Amino acid sequence: MKYNFDMGETYTRKDVKALIGAIDPGNIGGQWGTGYASFNGCYFLFANINSPGRTGHDYHNILNNDSLYWFAKTKHTLSTRTIKNFLSGDYEIYIFTRKDSTDPRFIFQGLGFIKDFEDTDPAHIVWGFTDNLSMVPNEFKPKKRISYIEGARRRSVTNKYERNSEARKKCIEFYGTSCLICEMNFKEIYGDIGKDYIHVHHEIELSSIGREYKIDPIKDLKPVCPNCHAMLHKRKPAYTLKELKIVMGVEQ
Repeated sequence: MKYNFDMGETYTRKDVKALIGAIDPGNIGGQWGTGYASFNGCYFLFANINSPGRTGHDYHNILNNDSLYWFAKTKHTLSTRTIKNFLSGDYEIYIFTRKDSTDPRFIFQGLGFIKDFEDTDPAHIVWGFTDNLSMVPNEFKPKKRISYIEGARRRSVTNKYERNSEARKKCIEFYGTSCLICEMNFKEIYGDIGKDYIHVHHEIELSSIGREYKIDPIKDLKPVCPNCHAMLHKRKPAYTLKELKIVMGVEQ
């Protein structure tokens, strides 16, 4: 770690700027007042958990045990340079979270590594945490993209798997945008801003397949809300949709 932060300790944005030697640490305007900032070849990511940020945006970030289900800034997709940098593995990414957006203090979770991602707008990334990037499990180490086929390996010493946006689209066209577990529909609750919004869950985890494969968007993919998506992945391998419905008492 280039900078010395203690995992589990709290820091304000001003504390972070002071500790890394950023110019004018007392000023948290500009990029430092948003979800992530860059300095000296590193990124500093500040995530609100179940609480809207200062701009009022709330993408339902979820902190679940050792994973952060996180959404990028509006219009930041997988093709945005910053998100590409996140995926590259070439930068240290320091992740801070808080549950109350009125509290200036964030908990330092650790250096982030990418466990999974979705090609959505904004981009959706599942982060893991470590204090030593050399200890990241092999299946989560980044690779150079060589294909857009679902499950395609990024060629290097280990594997990282791609998402296919067309498969996601076909899944939603077939099932619609209501959660298949709890039946939540974002448009019904949030109006027009929730139109067409839903997560897509892979019933077969890509990282467990170990090879390139052609996905069936109807059989292999299912639309679920962020909360149910997080709960499905509370276990490895993930719960099935039926198992989670039983846990929730909506099915026997």
